[in-house]
Amino acid sequence: MQFLDYAVVAIFFLLVAAIGWVAVRRIAGSSDYFVGGGKIPWWLGGISHHVSGHSGVVFVAYAVVAYNYGFTLYVWWACSITVACVVGAFWFAPRWARLRAIQGIESPTEYLALRYSVATQQLMAWSGMLLKLFDVGAKWASIGVLLHGFTGLPISTGIWVSGAVSLFYITVGGLWADLYTDLLQFAVQVVAGLILCVAIANHLGGLSSAWTIWERLPAGHGQLLNGPYTPLFLVGYMAGTMLSYNGGTWNLAVRYIGAPSGASARKSALLSAALYLVWPLFMFFPMWAAPIILPDLADPSQSYVLLTKQFLPVGLVGLVLASMFAATMAMTTSDTNTISSVITRDILPTVSARFRGMDQRRSLRVARWTTLGFTLLTLLVGLEADRFGGILGLIISWFAALIGPVSVPMLFGLLPIYRHADARAAIGSILAGFAAFALTTYGLKSNQDWRVLAPIATSVVVFSAMAWLNRHRPIPEPVAALLRGVSDDT
Repeated sequence: MQFLDYAVVAIFFLLVAAIGWVAVRRIAGSSDYFVGGGKIPWWLGGISHHVSGHSGVVFVAYAVVAYNYGFTLYVWWACSITVACVVGAFWFAPRWARLRAIQGIESPTEYLALRYSVATQQLMAWSGMLLKLFDVGAKWASIGVLLHGFTGLPISTGIWVSGAVSLFYITVGGLWADLYTDLLQFAVQVVAGLILCVAIANHLGGLSSAWTIWERLPAGHGQLLNGPYTPLFLVGYMAGTMLSYNGGTWNLAVRYIGAPSGASARKSALLSAALYLVWPLFMFFPMWAAPIILPDLADPSQSYVLLTKQFLPVGLVGLVLASMFAATMAMTTSDTNTISSVITRDILPTVSARFRGMDQRRSLRVARWTTLGFTLLTLLVGLEADRFGGILGLIISWFAALIGPVSVPMLFGLLPIYRHADARAAIGSILAGFAAFALTTYGLKSNQDWRVLAPIATSVVVFSAMAWLNRHRPIPEPVAALLRGVSDDT
């Protein structure tokens, strides 16, 4: 990278920090800090939902999939998320917004104490917080690796630089700062991605290369499903994204919770679906074309970086690096803000009476301290990622396995058809899904298709069966009122 590239990255970081400072004016209490006061415009919520749903791993790990297997990446990743967002637009997104309106929730797990029990809520809150500590730490480490690949700077330097900027704007500006920076990050990502896409297309013969490259690529690269990505894997991945992108991944639920109405949340979900349907076609094109331009590449994870250096002039390389930072920072900061809401609203009041009954101002002060503390802990995990070695990877793999089973009672609990599901059904389905993952991964040592599908399917079956067995038991009136309230905007 040249001086101009560094200048572009520096300007990007300064803009992000400035946005955090400006966003402070919109923060009067914890409701503004965590859920935007329920005033998030549908278009901003939709863009933020899209940007917060993927990180720099798309440009590294998914570049390997695109290089080795081709178009299938778009089918099982982008199309699965598109379907999930469309389904969520009618089943889940509006219910999250209504839940805030009738219950005043500021965290995704806050309603679980009423819907099931305090024990159920605490199980989900604590497990999610601890696992996210390592998950976000790994994302900081990936930012350091990206910066090292472009500039040669130490990985720790990249972590501290990006962490310091993020720490400032998310601590002072809360969700509003996160939303505004998501908008900036999306603009940077689109500009950088389109420029590289056009440069690659011109090199390969123009616009027609979009459909002619498949004849020049290895056999199977143009197929809908290829290699280890089978129909069974697609079903399992689609089930996981259905739960994750509709609220199982907590920071994505917050984009709906902060909507002013169910109708607004629905439009946000549909906008996110449209972006996932269209934008990945441009984002992945350079990765699909890489085997033609960079044949027999020893490390396909570097294909996007190498194409950037080869085809973009000075200054634009820095823009691409900024877009990679943007994608990862969008996830880390939104995760941090959401976990802070869970700690402030759900964990601390249960642990100590000092944090019960807080007004908006005191809750805001606590929120900023918890955000600061959790972010620092994740940065320390990122810095020590090498020392964790296999443990860090193990925890992240368990997080990926748990997100499905934990999401089942969280999302299905909003649906009237599951009104008879109680705390035992919720906890039982989570433990059953966890056991299914352990069995298929360490016992039977199944292939990835079953490791993805089995935990979710087991949780759904157990949760549904226990709800059916409880069908003759009376529903507590607070639960019945909650389900009536989230069913329509009236």
